[in-house]
Amino acid sequence: MLLTDKYEEKIQGVLSCYDRIIMQGNLSGWSYSDGMTTFFKVNGIKIFDYSKFAEPLNEEIRENAERIAKENGLEIEFIRKTKAFRKEDRIKEIIEKRGIHAGLVHIFSAMETCNTYKPWHNKETGKTYLKPDTGKCLHYYFYFIDKELGLCYVRVPTWCPFKLQFYMNGHNLLENKLKKKGIEYTKHDNAFIYISDFEKAQELSDKIRVEDIHQALDIFASRYCPIADKYNLKYNWTVMQVEYATDIVFKKQEDLQLIYDHIVKTAIHSVKPDNIATFLGKKLTLNFEGEAGNKYNKRILGTSIKHQMGEVSIKMYDKFGSILRIESTCNDISQFKVEREVKHRDGSVSEEMAPMKKSIYSLFELTRILKASNRRYLEFVSTFEDPSDGLKRLNKVSQTVKDKKQKYKGFNFFSDEDQKLLEIIARGEFNIKGMENKKLREFIPEKSSSAISRIIKRLRVHGLIKKARNSYRYYLTALGKNVITTGLRIKNMFVVPELSGISVAIC
Repeated sequence: MLLTDKYEEKIQGVLSCYDRIIMQGNLSGWSYSDGMTTFFKVNGIKIFDYSKFAEPLNEEIRENAERIAKENGLEIEFIRKTKAFRKEDRIKEIIEKRGIHAGLVHIFSAMETCNTYKPWHNKETGKTYLKPDTGKCLHYYFYFIDKELGLCYVRVPTWCPFKLQFYMNGHNLLENKLKKKGIEYTKHDNAFIYISDFEKAQELSDKIRVEDIHQALDIFASRYCPIADKYNLKYNWTVMQVEYATDIVFKKQEDLQLIYDHIVKTAIHSVKPDNIATFLGKKLTLNFEGEAGNKYNKRILGTSIKHQMGEVSIKMYDKFGSILRIESTCNDISQFKVEREVKHRDGSVSEEMAPMKKSIYSLFELTRILKASNRRYLEFVSTFEDPSDGLKRLNKVSQTVKDKKQKYKGFNFFSDEDQKLLEIIARGEFNIKGMENKKLREFIPEKSSSAISRIIKRLRVHGLIKKARNSYRYYLTALGKNVITTGLRIKNMFVVPELSGISVAIC
């Protein structure tokens, strides 16, 4: 039973929604060195005149920022030390004084690293071209409240090729949708602590219109970085970082606190890299080189646990003491594979599993993936809450079962062979795509095909796996997930106290 079902009477509702979204805008034709080189050659600009070409544009960006500030009665605040304060805290103070009406809130400026190009003459080939480089230039942060997207910012560099950064929060977008539909709510910071109709709110959250966001981004780019319009260029928008949160909103703080500490502390000892892959719908391979592990943080406002797998992570924490938040974060959405149209070099097109495109139009498909990730994590932690129930199930599958006069021995987590088998069938790729005889033999090469068939039969009669209709694939049942989770937890927490691969940080 899910935690949300067991405590249904104590829970106001559940809401899954995008939280922090950061996107990047690249000028078409200027965002890569070959494209910029071609632009120079087509327009008769000498490669070594790159700085001469960029300097007037630098001045245009500065003049545009100063004009916008003057029109809105603002002063541009220059940040001398980037870590002296948090921009978000300063913006919050300003909004408390000015109110939440739409319009420009504040402008920061700061010297920061930027992408650029440098002229290069290759003596071996005799060719002259631009090559990628980095430097420092003045950046402007335009913070504003949009009537649809809420509080946003656009980060604009003053140096070519003018790569933009845009921030928004999905909770602000949903807030404006709730207003339009007349749905009552109470929002604090980036979370809803009350919604009169959670089901309708979820429908509105799921119906994200990327086309509307794209249109807004183009307007912002034209307003704060007019260089694109000057050369009749368009910005291509991609996803840099995205957070997707599932909030379980309790009616009272004490109801959440009664179970929260136990869940978090149990997760520290129970979650393994394979489990993290399972939550995120990914495959943990032998050649995986990224970071994978758990991190426990003690915060001023509560505690959190974070599970990392490369550029993707999932964390859980209590928000305002009454919201249990499960949040998936991705710094590179191409880490996920989806079935999509793939164009090949020979011009042919096929439908196949391929890395997700970084385009903002992947946000809709990403909703499904990250919501499922949070759901799997919720299923996992729901098994922690009632250890007695898990122990009963564990005891049940440890007993010998008879099926058509054939006896099948139970499973024992203290048997190396059984533990290895159960950990294999709980792998991320099997949880998503199912398992079959051939795939299992890759992990247990010492077993023959017939031996694997007997193992599958043993798992089935104990109710740990079930067969997918009209296929030879098998999936873990709810009982299977519960038993494996409970068994690993008992062994790791009480039998093997010295765990490897887990870093604990108190901050």
